[in-house]
Amino acid sequence: MSMGASLEEFGEINVTPLTDVFLVLLVIMILIAPLIDKSDLKIKPPKTLNAKKVNETKGITIDIDKEGKIAVNGKYLINATPDEINKYIVKLQKKAHNEDLPVTLNADGDCKSNAVMEIMTAARMAGIKRMRLATRQAANY
Repeated sequence: MSMGASLEEFGEINVTPLTDVFLVLLVIMILIAPLIDKSDLKIKPPKTLNAKKVNETKGITIDIDKEGKIAVNGKYLINATPDEINKYIVKLQKKAHNEDLPVTLNADGDCKSNAVMEIMTAARMAGIKRMRLATRQAANY
């Protein structure tokens, strides 16, 4: 009996093991999907190389730290709701006699994205038309 006579040619591929692997992966994804909370996504501001320095004296500056504490022009707003932030922004606009003040949003890279969205919503409700999101200056290469 020669070696060539004992080998058989395969005309078909057995897909049963491949199907089993895909079903196991599908079950794992179905079990893990509800555990992923999209509101806990961390955002990192993009780095810029040639950004213009914003004049800090013009406009409203809103800062959000890692814990979600909010400061508007340096004044901390403790447990502020979007409505309270909206009212405070409108008050600052009236005080400056300028309805078209830009807002600069400085968010910590480790803050939750829903805090940033609440600030953006409050600014939109206050009639803000120009909003800047601050970025970190990249190191020179």
